[in-house]
Amino acid sequence: MQNETLGRFSFSDAGAFPLSTDSMLLGSFASPKRGGRVCDLGCGSGVLGLLLLLRDPTLTITGFERDPAALACAAANIRQNDLSASFFLQSGDLRDLEQLPCGAFSDAVSNPPYFPDGGGARRASGAQAASEESLNLDQLYAASARLLQSSGRLSLVHRPERLADLLSLGRAHHLEAKRIRFVRHHSGAPISLLLLELRKDARPGLKYEPDLLLYEPDGSESSELKTIYHKED
Repeated sequence: MQNETLGRFSFSDAGAFPLSTDSMLLGSFASPKRGGRVCDLGCGSGVLGLLLLLRDPTLTITGFERDPAALACAAANIRQNDLSASFFLQSGDLRDLEQLPCGAFSDAVSNPPYFPDGGGARRASGAQAASEESLNLDQLYAASARLLQSSGRLSLVHRPERLADLLSLGRAHHLEAKRIRFVRHHSGAPISLLLLELRKDARPGLKYEPDLLLYEPDGSESSELKTIYHKED
C-alpha cells in the first residue's frame, strides 16, 4: 500500500490505481467554477477529487467508478480526510446513460483509458484501465455530455497521438475544445501528454497555453512541477 501527502490531505492507493503524474497534472490544469458541482468520470482512488478540493474547498465532488476495489479505496480516502460532506461516490457503468443524472454538473474531469482496445501499449499493471476495453472515448464523451449542464466543462489528460479523435469526437457530442496544453519532459522533447478542456454547446475557438515542462536541462524538476506536487524548495 502506497501512502502520499497532497498538501494538507493524506492519500493511499490501497492496491487501487496509484498516484500518477497524469492525475497531478490534470488536477492542476482543471479549473472548475467556484462552488461548482464536479464529476470525476472513473475516479479510481479519488485523487483528482482530493486535488480539486485542496485548491477550492467550495467544490462538491461526485466520483463515478465501476470497480469495487477502487470505490472502497476512494471511500477510505474520503473518510481519512473528513470530506464526506463534499465528496460523494457513485457506483455504476458510465456506458449506461439512462442511469446518469442529466445536466447535474458544472464541470467534469477524467483521466481516461488512453489506448484503443486491441491496439497500443498497455501498462504492465492496470492494463484494462489503460485500454478502452471497458470505456472508449466516444462513450466517455457521451457520458460527459449527459452529465454536464450547457456551458459545462470537461477537463482531461490524454496522449498526443489521440488528438484528432479527441477533437472530432468531442464536437460530435457538442463538446467543443476550448483550451489545450502540451506536456514535455524538457524543452525540445516530444510531446508526452496533453491537457484538454472542452465546453458543452460552445462556439469554436481553441486557446493554446504555453507548454508545461517537467524538467530543467540539468534533469532537475521544474519549478512548475514542484508546485504541482506541493513540494517546497
